[in-house]
Amino acid sequence: MAIDQIRYDILTQDALRGVVRQVLTDAAKKGLPGEHHFFITFDTKAPGVRLSARMREQYPEEMTIVLQHQFWDLKVGEDNFEVGLSFGGVPESLLVPFEAIKSFFDPSIQFGLQFETIAEAPAPKSDKQEPKTKPRLPARHDSQPAAAAPAAAEKTAPAPAAAQANNTADKPAGEIVQLDRFRKK
Repeated sequence: MAIDQIRYDILTQDALRGVVRQVLTDAAKKGLPGEHHFFITFDTKAPGVRLSARMREQYPEEMTIVLQHQFWDLKVGEDNFEVGLSFGGVPESLLVPFEAIKSFFDPSIQFGLQFETIAEAPAPKSDKQEPKTKPRLPARHDSQPAAAAPAAAEKTAPAPAAAQANNTADKPAGEIVQLDRFRKK
């Protein structure tokens, strides 16, 4: 079996994260057009994620935020975005690296992206060195964001991740493309 030395999987994931970055950049500059709004699920344990101790305690593994009616101070950088939201009436500021994002979903047009863990390609085996793998992106998230989430994140905090993962009745009608579907098995 040939070794992918170009790492198309990493390039593809980075390009798709660029889509999320561009969409958020446009929303920060112009606001959300039409009925567009976003569900963004991210790994709260990922390096660089910044959220309050209260939110980290409530969402120790992952969290889904909704950018729709009331959010503020959306700032998009090369590697992360920062946004202000209200959870249970308490304002919070979150900083989320793009690599921490597990899924992005726009229910207004049934468009979604899911991101997965990608290991670095092992070096050719030699007597001196064992092959190494390291996570390039956050862990894969198999469940899709719920389409029936609160209309605005400030009114209701997102449902706990376990409830989202087990709620199959609220899955969106559109298809979220998983990149591993196109890989040779």
